Amino acid sequence: MAFAAPLRYVSGVSGPLIPYIEIPELPLAFLEHVPLLGQLIDPAKPPSIKPFGVLVALGVYIGAVVATRHARERRLDERKMSDFIFWVVAAGFIGGHFFDAIFYHPQRVARDPLYLLKLWDGLSSFGGFTGALIGAASWRFYRREKILPYCEVVNSAFPLAWVFGRAGCASVHDHPGRLSDAWFAVRYPVGNGDDFVGRFDLGLYECLLTIPLAIAFAVLWRRNPFRPLGFYTGLMCTAYAPVRFALDFLREREGTVVGGDPRYGGLTPAQWACFGLLALGLYFLRMAARGVPSNAGVGPLGGAPRVADDDAADDDEDEDDRDAGAEAPRAPRAKANR
Repeated sequence: MAFAAPLRYVSGVSGPLIPYIEIPELPLAFLEHVPLLGQLIDPAKPPSIKPFGVLVALGVYIGAVVATRHARERRLDERKMSDFIFWVVAAGFIGGHFFDAIFYHPQRVARDPLYLLKLWDGLSSFGGFTGALIGAASWRFYRREKILPYCEVVNSAFPLAWVFGRAGCASVHDHPGRLSDAWFAVRYPVGNGDDFVGRFDLGLYECLLTIPLAIAFAVLWRRNPFRPLGFYTGLMCTAYAPVRFALDFLREREGTVVGGDPRYGGLTPAQWACFGLLALGLYFLRMAARGVPSNAGVGPLGGAPRVADDDAADDDEDEDDRDAGAEAPRAPRAKANR
């Protein structure tokens, strides 16, 4: 297959101004000297701490801390909040890989179906969103709890966590865009010399564009922590969908030398998903416009909620109550006045 010649610039010539920054990995070669553990390590490929993983993990941690603090302000159960976050994050990572594998690398899945199980190899943002929705719905079904108040709190902290997640993408430049000589293109190196080509870096752009949204969410929460139910979910969806839809037109196409994204009907999988995300956001904004209180829907769906940590304790308390009732002396019956 023949490829078009890249736009090449010589250092010092006008064009892209953003440097290509690589954050080195931190090798953990010393682990091969640890008894037993060292036998499992390949000296040629020792484990390392990767910038992408660190930044993504940091985003998850910071988002969870902020969401838990917001839950406390809204007087939600913090233990249920932590449990909900775990379900959403775990399902989000699984969904992120499945969506990436099926829609962005279908040929690879066809050749090696076990690739679906390699959760560390490739993530998709919209796959993560879909997985998070499945995780939230599963938590609702299993715990028998209403989820909208918890979703609102998570989404109020999501933009801040997303800044760190996209910073991880930018650190490894894993979302290359089309070649460009625009000033905001990134100087992708060519060969071992000082030459470079200008290319859009979508992970970097999305990281930078999310910062104002994260600041806006923080200010909105500080001014009024009790905004109507659906406000943060609707605002997040309607803010992200059009920006992501526009940015994906800058992505590299499939079949190029850097490996671009496939198109379905002229659009990327994420662009098609943007329509659904926008519709979801408008639905929740309409809910917020009706002024549904932020604590509406808190509580079990029907009967007592199912919380794993409380099951054993509840059984013990019930047994103690029965024993106490059996041992308590019966009060004497009062005689009627005649």
